[in-house]
Amino acid sequence: QVQLVESGGGLVQPGESLRLSCAASGSIFRIGTMAWYRQAPGKQRELVASITGGGKENYSPSVEGRFTISRNNAKNSIFLQMDSLKPEDTAVYSCKAAAKTDMWAEPEDFWGQGTQVTVSS
Repeated sequence: QVQLVESGGGLVQPGESLRLSCAASGSIFRIGTMAWYRQAPGKQRELVASITGGGKENYSPSVEGRFTISRNNAKNSIFLQMDSLKPEDTAVYSCKAAAKTDMWAEPEDFWGQGTQVTVSS
């Protein structure tokens, strides 16, 4: 199995920044696309940003220009730099990895437990 652990959440004021980290460990043969999702109270989970193994980035229109996703393949990690945070960014942020646990396995999606981000004055 693959374990994902997020860190870096917290409470900030509007306009401030946070940097989230997600590290994958366990039985990893190859990791493909990794992504950040978020879920606010009473809302459905939504994709925030994703990055392929080759580094191609994709962003939700709601965060384009404010958030930056990056990746360290050597450490099986992704990061989310969040700038100009708004109250509507408040949510639990979770990372997801599409990973193969061995050469013959089909890719599976693995999820972290999530980290709380609260933007409030």
